[in-house]
Amino acid sequence: MGCEPRRHSNVVLNLTPLIDIVFLLLVFFMLTAHFIEEERIDIQLPQASSSDPLENDQHVTVVLTPDGQLLVDGNKTSLNELTEVLRGALHAPGKQYVRLKGDRQANFGKAVQIIDAARLAGADALDIQTEKP
Repeated sequence: MGCEPRRHSNVVLNLTPLIDIVFLLLVFFMLTAHFIEEERIDIQLPQASSSDPLENDQHVTVVLTPDGQLLVDGNKTSLNELTEVLRGALHAPGKQYVRLKGDRQANFGKAVQIIDAARLAGADALDIQTEKP
């Protein structure tokens, strides 16, 4: 009986293409993350000595600029559409209440309309964001 010796395969997995792809993905994500810029709105919050620090992220932010523009979580909206936009935003998971950030020079009448729209949209609560003097 002739016994054939076992052949050992010396197959080595070539990882060079995988490393190249991962490196290219890393470079791509680093470059695209650099171009994402956060828009900032210049508002001066009113001062209140009884203000508390922000605790959690379970809110929808409504910003009232000095010139009367409304932004809901960074997206421009009109006062007529505010109730529907807030209703949709409050149905997102984890969103329970509305936080109003308004400039000191903003129109108080619009602030009252925002509060009314938040109530109609079904917000559990509404906070007015201020800063300590």
